Amino acid sequence: MGSAEGRALVVDREGRRGDAAKRARAEAFARLTDRRLDASYRLAALILGDAAEAEDAVHDALLSAWRNWGSLREPDRLDAWFGRIVANACRDRVRRRRLAPVAVSVLPERQAPDQFAGLPERDALRQALRALDVDQRLAVVLRYFEDLTVDEIAARLGERPGTVKSRLHYGLRALRAAVDAAERLQPEDAG
Repeated sequence: MGSAEGRALVVDREGRRGDAAKRARAEAFARLTDRRLDASYRLAALILGDAAEAEDAVHDALLSAWRNWGSLREPDRLDAWFGRIVANACRDRVRRRRLAPVAVSVLPERQAPDQFAGLPERDALRQALRALDVDQRLAVVLRYFEDLTVDEIAARLGERPGTVKSRLHYGLRALRAAVDAAERLQPEDAG
C-alpha cells in the first residue's frame, strides 16, 4: 500500500472512522443530556428568576458540557457533573450581569376555592428567595425544590457538605425572616 491510491484509501477509511466516532460521541451526548433538560431549565429558572435567562444559562451549560465531554471520567456521575455545570452557568450569569430577577412561580399552584388564597405567602416567598445571595439560593433550591440531599448538593456544587449546610441554615433563616416580616405587614382579615 505504498502507492498514492493506497494512501488515499487509508486516509478515507480513517476519515470515515473519525466521522463515525464523532457521530457516536454526539449521539451519546444528546441521549444523556436530553433527559436532563427539563430539570435543568427548572433549576435555572428558580435560580435566575427569569425564563429567558434560564434558557440562556442552560444553553451555555450545554456548550460547556459538550466542550468538556471528554473530561467526564465516570459516566454514572453525569447528573452531578452536568448539574454542576448548570449551577456554575447560573452563578456566572448572576455575577456577570448583576441581574435583578423577576418573579417566577416557585410554589406549586394549589387548587383552592379562592384563586387568591395564599397569594401573599407565595409572593413573600418569591421575594425572599430573590433576596438570597446566589450560593444560598442554589443550596435552598437544590434541597427543597429539587429534593437533593446535602451530600448530593455538595457533589453538584463542588463544595463541602458543611458549606452546604451553612448556606442552607443562613438561607432558611433569611427566608423565614422575610416571610415573617411580610406576614406582619399584611392587614388583618376583616371578616
